[in-house]
Amino acid sequence: MFGNYLIGLREGLEASLVVCILIAYLVKTDHKDRLAPVWLGVGLAVALSLAFGAALQFGSSTLTFQAQELLGGSLSIISVGLVTWMVFWMKRTARHLKSELHGRLDAALAVGTGALVLTAFMAVGREGLETSLFIWTAVQATGDGIRPLVGALLGLLTSAVLGWLFYRGALKINLAKFFTWTGAMLVVVAAGVLAYGFHDLQEGGFLPGLHTLAFDISPTVPSDSWYGTLLKGVFNFQPNPTVLQSTVWALYVVPVMALFLASPRGNKAVPAVGAAAEPTKAG
Repeated sequence: MFGNYLIGLREGLEASLVVCILIAYLVKTDHKDRLAPVWLGVGLAVALSLAFGAALQFGSSTLTFQAQELLGGSLSIISVGLVTWMVFWMKRTARHLKSELHGRLDAALAVGTGALVLTAFMAVGREGLETSLFIWTAVQATGDGIRPLVGALLGLLTSAVLGWLFYRGALKINLAKFFTWTGAMLVVVAAGVLAYGFHDLQEGGFLPGLHTLAFDISPTVPSDSWYGTLLKGVFNFQPNPTVLQSTVWALYVVPVMALFLASPRGNKAVPAVGAAAEPTKAG
């Protein structure tokens, strides 16, 4: 549940920040009458994300076992790629997010209502599709269809509340620290999803080495124990991984974590949210 709570919180907070900045800018520039198209774009993005998740779930249930393993493994690898790109992108561009969105919104205001809808839809839709894909792959990896969804929903609800508090100016947060800590945790979660994706491909017969185990600590950490369930739910930990799984996990998490935690020279601290959202007292 924690891993999915984290992805829901982080992706949801990114979307909340986007909506918060768009609405605050429209209110500040006396364009309250243009809020409806923005909310329409947000609603369409949410609907698309839900439809995408439903299509993944119900579409995969009609496939053969081998096809399911191929789909699950392939989408796990794709989702890890997207999440990796997302954590690096947000770390790099968080400080410029407000000015970038303001520029897009100015252009959309000049074009018309349809452009406003598209701006909000594109800004929120990307996070929604990434969230749907990553949560679906996490559900497949854990084999539990309830707790991952509950965790993701709680994360999204938390992010919505935080977004509202940011807009009202009732809460400030240092984006640099927030995205660094959550990004580092997501790298570990993504490593587990990636390893399980390769295990799916092994189970489907697409990759060799299914019965070549790196180690087996099942007697010490039973998968049905509370701590085994906790480790699996948070990190997709498996007490008896294959050599390929362990190798893929290490080859991903070590270089990606090192690159992510490295501090490029000349980077300025990202300001606390609150200033970024430019909250107003209107409305």
